[in-house]
This record gives sequence, structure tokens and C-alpha cells, in this order.
Amino acid sequence: MDALFEKLHRQLNPDPQAQSVYLIVGLGNPGREYRLTRHNMGFMAVDALAQAWHLSNQKVQSKAIILTGTFAGNKVILAKPQTFMNLSGQAVSGLLNFYKIPLDHLLVAHDDIDLPFGTIRIRPGGGSAGQKGVGSIIERLGTQEFARMRLGVGRPPGQMDSADYVLKSFSKEDEAFLSAFLGKAGEAISEFIQNGLDAAMNKFNGSV
Repeated sequence: MDALFEKLHRQLNPDPQAQSVYLIVGLGNPGREYRLTRHNMGFMAVDALAQAWHLSNQKVQSKAIILTGTFAGNKVILAKPQTFMNLSGQAVSGLLNFYKIPLDHLLVAHDDIDLPFGTIRIRPGGGSAGQKGVGSIIERLGTQEFARMRLGVGRPPGQMDSADYVLKSFSKEDEAFLSAFLGKAGEAISEFIQNGLDAAMNKFNGSV
């Protein structure tokens, strides 16, 4: 009887240590001057998801601002590295090691100028394509095999330099569409956690 009671108790009160842990990283640059710029799409996606999940337990750990919550029975850590973009790998490697998170439970969200604004592309790995935050993570982890969610911000107009473009705020037209875009990004992250990478790619790769 005692053994049966213990089994039932474990089912109703699962050990939090037995939960799968996911790390969702949004890339960006810290500081108010960068808050609503294209290069901070990763930060904005994480912030929108935290708001949708009503998370407010913010703290600083491993050179990142993190929030923790539970989704679909899994522990989820939302992280925004505070090292500036080109050193993002320091925060990501620190959090992965501390929480002992497997690479297939890591998703990195970032801006991408090669995709039209409003486009989501999730992929299982690959090079950085010049995105310095992703490049830093690859260097620190020693592998390209982790999932990314590319959030399209479009190409710079005319002869504008790409670095200048991504550090500018959104146009009024794009800003009006931003909420829907970030909402769809949050749905894609949720799908990744609940049903896996392939399901997220099949359902969300394309324009919002």
C-alpha cells in the first residue's frame, strides 16, 4: 500500500528535477537606445513571450537577464544576453552548463536582413551567415548544431549600410505589424517546446 501511495504521489506531484529544461535565447543589445531597433528582434520575441506567459521573476545569471516558467510540463528559461551581440556565446554557454541543458533543447531567436520583414525561418543548425551573436554562440559551444529562429527584418534601402540599418528603429508601417509578428514568433517557440523542431518548422516557416 505504501508503494502504491508513493507512486500515485509522484504522478500527482512530479519531481521538478525530472522536468525537461529548455533554453530560449533572444539576441540583442542591452540599453534603452537599442530597445526597439531591428537588431533587437530576438529580445523583443522573448519579451513578448514572457508577457504572454505572465512571467515576472526576472533575474541576472551568467551575464544574461533570465525569466523562468513552465510550459507543456517543461521548465523553460527565457534569456537575453547582456554582453552585447558579439559576445552572446558567453551567456548561452554559461546557462547551458549551469542547467545541464542538451543542445536539442536550445533555440536562439535573432534578426535576419536576408528575410523580408515578417518572415519566420526555423532551422536546425548551420553557419552564422554573418550574424555576430550566432557566430559567438557557435564559437563558444564548438558546434553549429543548435536550433535558430530567424526573424526577418528586410534589406536596407538604397545604399544604406547593413550595420546602420539594423540599429535603426522600425518604420511606422512595420511597427504597426510588429505585434502580430512577435505573437507568431511566440507561437513558434511554444510549438518547438511542445512538439519539437520539425513540427515548428513545418508549421511556422514562412511569412506571418
